[in-house]
Amino acid sequence: MSVRRGDSAHTGCGPIEDLVGIGFGPANLALAIAIDDHNRRNPGSELRAGFLERQERFGWHRGMLIEGATMQVSFLKDLVTQRDPGSRFSFLHYLQERGRLADFINQKTFFPTRVEFHDYLSWCAAEFASAVDYGRAAVALHPVRDADGVIDHLDVVSRAAHGPADESVRRTRNVVLGTGLTPRLPDGVTAGPHVWHNRDLLFRAAGLTATPHRRFVVVGAGQSAAESAEYLHRTFPGAEVCAVFSRYGYSPADDSPYANRIFDPAAVDHFYDAPEDVKQALLGYHANTNYSVVDGELIEALYRTAYQEKVQGRERLRILNTSRLTAVEDIPGGGARAVIRSLATGEELVLDCDAVVLATGYRPADPAELLGDLAAECLTDEQGRLRIDRDHRVLTTGRVRAGIYLQGGGTEHTHGITSTLLSTLAIRSGEICDSLVLGRTDVLADSNAGALAGAPGRA
Repeated sequence: MSVRRGDSAHTGCGPIEDLVGIGFGPANLALAIAIDDHNRRNPGSELRAGFLERQERFGWHRGMLIEGATMQVSFLKDLVTQRDPGSRFSFLHYLQERGRLADFINQKTFFPTRVEFHDYLSWCAAEFASAVDYGRAAVALHPVRDADGVIDHLDVVSRAAHGPADESVRRTRNVVLGTGLTPRLPDGVTAGPHVWHNRDLLFRAAGLTATPHRRFVVVGAGQSAAESAEYLHRTFPGAEVCAVFSRYGYSPADDSPYANRIFDPAAVDHFYDAPEDVKQALLGYHANTNYSVVDGELIEALYRTAYQEKVQGRERLRILNTSRLTAVEDIPGGGARAVIRSLATGEELVLDCDAVVLATGYRPADPAELLGDLAAECLTDEQGRLRIDRDHRVLTTGRVRAGIYLQGGGTEHTHGITSTLLSTLAIRSGEICDSLVLGRTDVLADSNAGALAGAPGRA
């Protein structure tokens, strides 16, 4: 691992980091690999990078690592292959090291299980353990201004995510916000002991001790909702599972070859350069490749299950379509009471259940929560959204020379539907790395020019 670390706490001396990455999920893991590749190929001009991660160890949607659930993207869209097919961090290299390459090939599939792909990500992340401060949450970014008010550096303030609230500060030339997505809950609904977002499904379901289990309500029409309903139905054979969604039925994901081109790296260029009305049209045309859609095989499996239960006269899988969750409350003694309203008739159905699972999606984390005073230096469009350059860097006033980059959320309006997906991680990480290298070269050039002129440099 050749990602170089700066000081974990800035004390006014020692090296300033070229980058502090906030969050260490797949997005910033791919960036760490791209930086590692650069550093190995360019000895003497390495980037110093470190990362902060709230979790105590690497993890990616652990609560949805359902046995048998497969990825919806090809293994070739791993962390590196589209940028460097020969990388030692490819999924194929992982399989070879694990001794399963031939076995995987014999499956004749492009889609590994989610459990296996998580193991691949963890295998990659282990190479960068010394560059990541796990269990630490970034809580603020402070601009560091010189005598002329120019911001060349940023101070990243972090605290222990668990335990004593110690505080440390790291000074850097650039930050990359890769904090992932935040669970979205229906209006007026809060999570609780018996009301979960699906990201916690496996953790919460494992803690259920009531016998027998009576009923689960799963809210949502997308892949996670369908997987949650299938898992609960299979895991709790005595319980009824009610799938609640406003559509008439689960809709299949469009994974046809031409539609899938919206996930190609070249599509990001096309989207970025398009007028705003074309951007919105493209997002609308191709929402069914990703949002509120389900793998066709899973839809068919659920339908077969529901039909066979009708034949047998005991319907445990109930599809409450054209319906909406309007209220949910805890039941004294355990469980939850969900109120479901039919959109077609207005009739309300009250369901007492063991738990309500909210597979209602995610929203990007709001960068403003970290930016603080820096938000005033960031440029926005007419809708108040951050303006993002093609290299994923936030556009700022001329007073800011430090780089603020976004990835993994908050850039769909500029870079398209792949912004929160795995599809272009390999390419995007390379683009950000190239931008960091270019910025560092500019800093060194300014420093040398200042030295020649007898003036102090900014580095």
